[in-house]
Amino acid sequence: MSSAPTTTKGDDRVQARSSLAGLLSTPEVGALIGAVAVMVLFLAVAPTFRSMAAIGTIGYQASTIGMMAVPVALLMIGGEFDLSAGVSMTTSALVASMFSWQFGTNLWVGVLVALLVALAVGFLNGWLLVRTKLPSFLVTLGTFFILQGFNLAMTKRVTGGVTSPRISDMDGFDAAQKVFATEVNIGSVNLKVTVLIWILLTIIGAIVLRKTQIGNWILAVGGDQDAARAVGVPVTAVKIGLFMFVGFCAWLLGMHTLFNFGSVQSNIGVGDEFIFIIAAVVGGCLLTGGYGSVIGASLGALIYGMTNLGITYAGWNPDWLKTFLGIMLVLATLVNTYIRRQAEKR
Repeated sequence: MSSAPTTTKGDDRVQARSSLAGLLSTPEVGALIGAVAVMVLFLAVAPTFRSMAAIGTIGYQASTIGMMAVPVALLMIGGEFDLSAGVSMTTSALVASMFSWQFGTNLWVGVLVALLVALAVGFLNGWLLVRTKLPSFLVTLGTFFILQGFNLAMTKRVTGGVTSPRISDMDGFDAAQKVFATEVNIGSVNLKVTVLIWILLTIIGAIVLRKTQIGNWILAVGGDQDAARAVGVPVTAVKIGLFMFVGFCAWLLGMHTLFNFGSVQSNIGVGDEFIFIIAAVVGGCLLTGGYGSVIGASLGALIYGMTNLGITYAGWNPDWLKTFLGIMLVLATLVNTYIRRQAEKR
């Protein structure tokens, strides 16, 4: 009679992974450690940072980055970049305000027109990428310059200046403001609706990436699109869909900006695309695609919000903010690369 097979005590094939090992192999762990470190630093050096009122301000700063960091992270995991994300937000706001102002329509008409324009820009970016097989860096860089010039030229032609007309007295403004720019007071904490939208986008993005077939497609396309296509993944649809999602979120942020301030300058948003990418990279997204975390990207946005306000609260020179972001980007890239290598070994 043969005995039951035995296993060697040290056999890696049958050893259970510890909870700590599992945590340390996740792409967002670096951002989590960074967020805790930044929070502890400014809690120690900036008394204003400890106030309840600062929570709402920091949350608002983080949310305006996080709303775009989520779709940008998904796009990067899918292996692509969008350098037009920042100016797309401005284009959406300008189209909504000046379409309604020029043609005398209810502002909700302008809002819907802006949504169509934002989705069309995203579709065009994805379609050009697939058709031309050019790097997304070049395709979206071209879109960046096109939209930047369009924003300035359109605004000057309609208003004679660089700022869209005030729309606070137009039909539909109050209702749209309640949707896109409302705020909620919880005790002494004032929360803008962008914080809730940011959290919702993060939850949806994380579920889609980790629990659905679409998430598997995104990871597969970012890892090796030729291999993904060979096993039946709709590569074209995935890439175009990701770019359109970036456009949709840019529209959301643009509507908030418009109805929060009542007007928009044509040059805002320029350079923000790099902050979105930094947040995604800090959150664990690799520049080569196929790996990353939506939750990590939101943590990266939170780090930016805490740093941006923390430097001011601490009384430091705010000119050092970009230097800090550059250092953080390099360190995050090194940490994330190390974490991925350790995960692959396990």
